[in-house]
Amino acid sequence: MTSHRSSPESICLLRLSALGDVCNCVATVRAIRRRWPNCRLTWIIGPAEHALVGDLPDIEFIVFDKQKTRLSLAQLRRSLAGRRFDILLLAQVSLRANLVSMLIKARRRIGFDRARSREGHSLFISERIPSVSGQHQALALHSFADHIGAPMDGVDRALPVPESARDFARTHQPEIGKAVLISPASSHVGRNWHPAGYAQVADWVAGHTGRPVILIGGPSPAERKLGEAITASMSMPVTNLIGQDTLKQALAMLERCACLVTPDAGPAHFAAAMGRPVVGLYAATWSKRSGPLGSLDHCVDCFPQAARQFLGKAPEQVRWGKRLEFPGVMELITPGMVIEKLRVLLG
Repeated sequence: MTSHRSSPESICLLRLSALGDVCNCVATVRAIRRRWPNCRLTWIIGPAEHALVGDLPDIEFIVFDKQKTRLSLAQLRRSLAGRRFDILLLAQVSLRANLVSMLIKARRRIGFDRARSREGHSLFISERIPSVSGQHQALALHSFADHIGAPMDGVDRALPVPESARDFARTHQPEIGKAVLISPASSHVGRNWHPAGYAQVADWVAGHTGRPVILIGGPSPAERKLGEAITASMSMPVTNLIGQDTLKQALAMLERCACLVTPDAGPAHFAAAMGRPVVGLYAATWSKRSGPLGSLDHCVDCFPQAARQFLGKAPEQVRWGKRLEFPGVMELITPGMVIEKLRVLLG
């Protein structure tokens, strides 16, 4: 941690996406707010991510839509005109984020260590968070707060949920801690498991534990199609809410569930932040790096096998953060592996 005597008056966090990483930044900003309650805290963020965390109190949000980069750059330039921050936390290494950071004037510009820097990230910062070999991505994001002197100990990770969203969840989950939720889709198709696997797992849950099974997910045609394929392959009853809930309603659903089954996707981190266990499905990515904090032991992780099969390497020899999104990689996960995790978790 870098030591500075004076308390910062203004801090800017630049983390545009993705939903899971933004979820894991909530604890970071809470630690900063707890340490310096009078500091002006600004978060430059994407529109979908803003829908997830935009109701956090005492934070100025500036929405940057990467689908409208030119317009967003002009709007950001106007929003930041004449402003200078004490600290910029450049917590994203994409080329777009690096370029956006050029519009932000700050006395201290803090970014990732050299091992995690790419896309010219090093050119836009003057300080780095500590380098920790094999560090989980969420802990790397948390270390931005530690680095500037805002301890992470005991910080609440839960995402804000409005009471109206809880009304939706109570309707579909009258009993707290009963239902098993399945969020089957990742935004990266190469991380998705197959419908037959989900169907077999869901049938086991419904048939052997008597628990209700509920599918959740976004409204995209691909997610709807996946949900329909799962339900068509099942023999037991299932509730399919894919495309029928808002982001906040999904959080409320996760808040009440017994557990969540999902691949490497945002909902894994949402559920973990809400304190619910997650059976994560990992083969294209490594749960040690991107799995749900607090539920790593519940994850089915075939990444080591995938590294040997598809790259001919031990997992430790694969560059940290590399994704193995090869055709068939997720088929290394069998329904029996998932059921065994659920058997232990659900008792």
